[in-house]
Amino acid sequence: MIGGGIGAFIGDAHRRASRICNDFELVGGVFDVDYEKSKQFAKKEGIAADRCYKSVDALIKAEKALPADKRMQAVSIVTPNALHYPFAKALLNAGFHLVCEKPMTMTVKEAVELEKLVEKTKLTFALTHTYTGYPMVRQMRDIIASGALGTIQRIDAQYYQGWINSIIHGTGSRITGVWRLDPKHAGASSCMGDIGVHAFNLIEYTTGIEIKEVLSDLNPVKDGIKLDLDGTVLVRFNKKLKGVIRASQVCGGEENNLTIAVYGSKASLKWGQENPNYLTMLSDTEPTKVFKPAHGYNDKFAESSHTMPPGHPEGIYEALANIYKGTAKSIRKEKFTPGEFPTVHDGVRGMKFIHAVVESNKGGNKWVKL
Repeated sequence: MIGGGIGAFIGDAHRRASRICNDFELVGGVFDVDYEKSKQFAKKEGIAADRCYKSVDALIKAEKALPADKRMQAVSIVTPNALHYPFAKALLNAGFHLVCEKPMTMTVKEAVELEKLVEKTKLTFALTHTYTGYPMVRQMRDIIASGALGTIQRIDAQYYQGWINSIIHGTGSRITGVWRLDPKHAGASSCMGDIGVHAFNLIEYTTGIEIKEVLSDLNPVKDGIKLDLDGTVLVRFNKKLKGVIRASQVCGGEENNLTIAVYGSKASLKWGQENPNYLTMLSDTEPTKVFKPAHGYNDKFAESSHTMPPGHPEGIYEALANIYKGTAKSIRKEKFTPGEFPTVHDGVRGMKFIHAVVESNKGGNKWVKL
């Protein structure tokens, strides 16, 4: 693991998920830019001191010197955004399979380069759009693919949070202390790059339809903020199909309110991340249906994605564990279902979305092609 040391939420989530799926063991890494803190973390986790490395270069050199059956097989990158690309490039060139946090890179050019490198090396690259691991999101994908909704006529997705209010309305030092607000570390966008891209990814993942154009209106909310903290994006799939993505980090009281609704001529589907065990199907001609995990009426993909019997809630760790499990199958060259983990291509699509949204806003709210 690169990053994810003491106090890092996302690193802890990855470790828990890898343990839940029972396919990985954390054996080493570079856990903090501060080597002393990295060593403290390694000791706390029971990781051998000689596999707690000072840098990624040191990790690559030492691991490559080990016999093939002793060295690390895969590396998880859970650093701030700006470090994803250089570390991913170095590790792929050194022959390591990767699990990488999103957004994948800082630019579209970097994302395309990684896609070519993955194709060249034939290594597994999993991008952790975690919400694709929920059983009912996978059930939604299969229902839509079956044609049960008829002609899809409208798609809406939103992701609302409120956590950043206390930061931007506090002191100046607190603002500069948050890396997500610094373009050098976060990239071209804060809100759309961090959470809006999840809504984008869910749309393309569940429907199998690519967004062709976007028109955005972004808002930094407060003077002195360099990146967007709120925004609305109109999206076009084709001449007859349109929709909207709404994302915000300043909705007071909201936690992780990610929702998606796909409306068809025969029926519609709605799912929300804060109640992930419920997939609702609406119709003008039949009573409303509610799908839940661990039931025989679900498709095979959804049923292979739950870890508990009916009525036992599962959440973000289990969803991320499903991505790790799919990644393990790929590394072992076992048969797996398309969609078990987001790929480098999803990373390229995400970067194209983020940069098109930023370009649209800067250009006076114009339509921009992905």
